[in-house]
Amino acid sequence: MWEHFHHEADIGILGRGDSREAAFEEAAVALTAVITDPATVSCRETVNIDCEAPDQELLFVDWLNALVYEMATRRMLFCRYRVGLDGTRLYATACGESIDIKRHQPAAEVKGATYTGLAVTEDRPGEWRAQCVVDV
Repeated sequence: MWEHFHHEADIGILGRGDSREAAFEEAAVALTAVITDPATVSCRETVNIDCEAPDQELLFVDWLNALVYEMATRRMLFCRYRVGLDGTRLYATACGESIDIKRHQPAAEVKGATYTGLAVTEDRPGEWRAQCVVDV
């Protein structure tokens, strides 16, 4: 479960899940959806991503920025994510494919995740939310 939320100049992304890991995964899908319809992206190649930060909010921003970096340097889009968390460490895989301009029709370029609107919280037992604004 992911969604976008309004921000004047940029766009907010939000992921929800029954665990912090699931919320991080869904927020990553929302990140892809800023660029293209995630349903148009195929899972052809898997990339490993590891991050570490002093708290869960900074770890979330690092996770998203690692995805932005991998998409830019590999010229890829991702559609499926698996996140594992161990305290302040994140171990993840992102699965996707090379960008195909005709098929993916990228609508925007995400430059990075910001601290604006940043929250990683358990709203109710078993209902996690991870969100922030991304710079486009």
